[in-house]
Amino acid sequence: MSQAETILSDCKHRVRTLWISDLHLGTRGCQAEKLAEFLKSYECDHLYLVGDIIDGWRLRSGIYWPQAHTNVLRRVLTMSKRGTRVTYVTGNHDEFLRRYSSLILGNIHLVDEAEHQTLDGRKLLVIHGDQFDVITRCHRWLAFLGDHAYEFTLVLNRWLNFWRSRLGLGYWSLSAFLKHRVKSAVSFISDFEQALAHECHQRGYQGVVCGHIHHAEIRRVNDIDYHNCGDWVESCTALIEHLDGRIELYSWTPESESVPVLPIQLTGNGVR
Repeated sequence: MSQAETILSDCKHRVRTLWISDLHLGTRGCQAEKLAEFLKSYECDHLYLVGDIIDGWRLRSGIYWPQAHTNVLRRVLTMSKRGTRVTYVTGNHDEFLRRYSSLILGNIHLVDEAEHQTLDGRKLLVIHGDQFDVITRCHRWLAFLGDHAYEFTLVLNRWLNFWRSRLGLGYWSLSAFLKHRVKSAVSFISDFEQALAHECHQRGYQGVVCGHIHHAEIRRVNDIDYHNCGDWVESCTALIEHLDGRIELYSWTPESESVPVLPIQLTGNGVR
């Protein structure tokens, strides 16, 4: 490692584990620049990519791949080269990779699910979560329709926030507002969490790390430690396991400069 690389490494936040999901590289909604800056700021033993990293659904209808998206992949490869173990957990938008599950490329492992053991000994199931979404699993056409509706909402959201910024107002998420206001959406999130908690009980896990629903959260669900990474389309969130075993929810803000700003911590004793 060169002297410059050593200095940059010393400036990074040293953590045990990072989890990110739902990057949707290949779509206009992906916040690739923010993600690349986040990854540059951390050095970790293990990086989990928890599904929907590359959006194969969107790439079928046309190629959109700016340099910023390539930069994210380069950053992940650089982390792998420097010793970080990278586990790529497949999701429904990158399901084309599921035929290659169990593939190992150097320090990068491609799997459909994984098991992570925290510093305090808890076993966590790491899975994207689409397997527990009734719409994705049983009504595929409806999932595609919902995906297009979500994309349309993101377009409206970009225009709305453009004018909000012109007026000196902060960022506001239209889709997040709709999720919290629409009763069926709230019910869907609750059912999703309950289904994952039940799966963990059945398989002897103490917790789960997932993505899929673009709703970042850390909480206890039926005595199971539930962690959702969120996404890098709107909320720009991640999960961080520190060197002392604390798991925190990170949320990017212009002021944060890659420092955890949501002090939600979950240990074997629950949220604190």
